[in-house]
Amino acid sequence: MLPFAVGVAISPMPIVAMVLMLITPKAKANGFSFLLGWIAGIAIAGAIVLAVVGPADTTDEGAPADWTSWLKLILGLVLVALAVKQWRSRPAPGEDPPMPNWMGALEGFTPVKSLGLAVLLSSINPKNLALIIAGATAIAQTDISGGDQAIVWAIFTVIASIGVAAPMVIYLAMGDKAAETLDGIKTWMAHSNAAIMAVLFVIFGVKLIGEAITGFSA
Repeated sequence: MLPFAVGVAISPMPIVAMVLMLITPKAKANGFSFLLGWIAGIAIAGAIVLAVVGPADTTDEGAPADWTSWLKLILGLVLVALAVKQWRSRPAPGEDPPMPNWMGALEGFTPVKSLGLAVLLSSINPKNLALIIAGATAIAQTDISGGDQAIVWAIFTVIASIGVAAPMVIYLAMGDKAAETLDGIKTWMAHSNAAIMAVLFVIFGVKLIGEAITGFSA
């Protein structure tokens, strides 16, 4: 499940959103609320997937059950399709990437709105949701106890939150001097978003498709 957690952690747009939160009038409150919402969204989405998948029979005489292989195949194809979409949408050299409309409204956000946005970006966003489902399914396939699954998912959530937490740590550690560093992170992430996500999606998509084929042949 670790690769999927890392994939969630380095999603560029949520990191850009966190940076923008930290230059709003309520920087600290909005930043902490966004981080809390991000953690809560991943934790809840994974808990729901584990509650559905966990009790099901994920193995068949030691081999992966057919339904888990079908799920991996579907998720793999979705991720490859998203990779193609992301690659085609990357900006041309020297061109500014298009930014989501909601980013223009962040300056007027309250902590409650910041928390809600983070929940949406972390768990309901199709890109992250596919990785969360894949990670939770990988955990369920180990057939460990429910308590151990919860512990492992907590580790997944922590790793998946490192990317969004990093700007907050920089802001708290550097204070007023953090502005230039954060602006550099924001600019690079925004320009590289499509390419980063395309590479991640094709790697994880091919990985899942390969695991599905292995499961079918087991």
